[in-house]
Parts: sequence; C-alpha cells; structure tokens
Amino acid sequence: MRNRTLFVFLALVLAGALLPLRGVQNVSLKEDVFVAKDEVQKSILSFGGDVTVEGRVRENIIVFGGSITLSGEVGDSVVGIGSAITLKPSAVVKGDAVSLGGTLQKEPGCVIEGDTVYFKGGEAISKLFSGGIFSFPLMPIILIIKLIGFFIWLLIGLAVAALFPRQLSLASSQIRSAFWPVAGTGFVAAILFGGLVVVFALLSLVLIGIPFLLVLGAIGLVVKIFGQVALFYFFGESLGKSFGHRSPAPAAAVVIGLVVVSFIKFIPILGFLFSFCLSVIGWGVTIRTKFGTRENWLKRKV
Repeated sequence: MRNRTLFVFLALVLAGALLPLRGVQNVSLKEDVFVAKDEVQKSILSFGGDVTVEGRVRENIIVFGGSITLSGEVGDSVVGIGSAITLKPSAVVKGDAVSLGGTLQKEPGCVIEGDTVYFKGGEAISKLFSGGIFSFPLMPIILIIKLIGFFIWLLIGLAVAALFPRQLSLASSQIRSAFWPVAGTGFVAAILFGGLVVVFALLSLVLIGIPFLLVLGAIGLVVKIFGQVALFYFFGESLGKSFGHRSPAPAAAVVIGLVVVSFIKFIPILGFLFSFCLSVIGWGVTIRTKFGTRENWLKRKV
C-alpha cells in the first residue's frame, strides 16, 4: 500500500508538471475561480487563488496556495500544494485527493474513489505558497522556470540514456556500492574545480585565462550532465526495484528519477542542500568511473 501511494504521488507530481502544457481550460493567477452548479469545465490550474466548484470539472483541479472548496464533482484528481482543501458532503472525486503541505478537510458524505495522499507540512509550508517569495507575481515565474528546466533535463536525460545505457548502469551501481568514496572524490573535485575557475577568472582580466576558462566551463558542463543523469538513473532504478521490477528500462529509470529529484529540489532550503549534495556526488561518480567506463580508474594497479 505504501508503494502504491508513493507511485500515485509521483504520478500526480508529473501530471501537475505536464498539465499547463495540455491546454488547461481555466488558468488563474491569484484570482478566484467559481464553477456554478450547472457549469462544466475541463480542468483548473490556479496559483494562489480560491477555487470553489459546485458544478463539474471533467479532469483535474490543481492549486498552488489558496484554497479548494468542492461540493460538486471532479472527473480525475484534486491536488493542493500548500492549499486548504475542503470536500463538502456532496463532493465526488473520481480520482485521488492529494494535499502537500496544506490542510485536507473531508466532511461526512464526500466520496473519493481513488487514494487520499496527505503530507502535512504545517503553517510554514502553507505560508510559502500564500506569501513571501512564492507569492504572485513571482510564483508563476518560478514555476515556469522550473518547468523549462524540467523539460530541458528530460530531453538531455533521454538522449544520454539512449546513447550510454551501460555507462549509466555502471555509474549507478558505483553510487550504491561505493557511496562514500564517490562523495569524497566529488568533494575534492569540486574544490579543485572551483579553485581553477577563480584562477582562470583572474587571469581573464589580462585575456590570458579566457580560453582556459571556456575549456574549463565546457568540461564542467559535460561532467555535470553525465553526473546528473547518472543520479536520475540511480533514483529511478532504486524506486523501480522497490516496486519489484528487476531492471527498469534506462529511459524509464531516468524519467522517474528526474521527477523525484525535481520535486525535492522545489522544497525550500532542503532543496538547495539536496541539489548541492547531488552536484558533489555527480562529480564524484563521473570522475571515479571515468564517465561510467570503469569501476574505479583512480585505483592503482597492483
């Protein structure tokens, strides 16, 4: 049951990321949305607004901040991120009811045909979506940037998985079997790389360091790409195995891992620390395995 709930949660996160690109009928930015009793809408996506539905929504309701008050019918899922969700006695949800970091009130008589996923985050997370840096007009901008980054990494990840599946598999296995050596290698490499960037940046003031800085930037970009995709593969493969799949397809593992990593990175403070740790591990596994071609090419031959 826990695995199924986690799968539903990840699927809904991915659906929430894709929904704005599918032609949502009603997109609200800090404005209230009201669906009357005899009214039917396809789907609703709201950033910080209050959504009240007395009629019918054929697909999903997804709200960031604000609130959802449902007394009508939803054909798919109701998802609130940092939102106050209230399901009235006459409410019918054909899919799942998901509350992340907000509140969920189910009044007697309401019907949820799918799963109920409730991650209580307290007032702190709710305030992040109703004010501060996540408030309108910055919240839509942040989400758009996140979505653009998500799809760029999706294209890169699928390309790398198609071209280098064996290398990703080897790198992933090394993260699992030699985590601390990988992390240590990455930490040292990150310090050395940062030092070289500073040196060549200073030399660029007299034009000498510009070519070296460009080459260093290109190397860093290649290392980051392979390291990040290897981590996507690692998380996706691990999650797939937890569901009983012996060896998920490389592309599927990368996509699942990308969804998990993207969601965690969106969490304030924790997301920044998580991203920093991933960068260190990505550098470590790329260098230690020589882009997934050897288990540990730094090891001396006896």
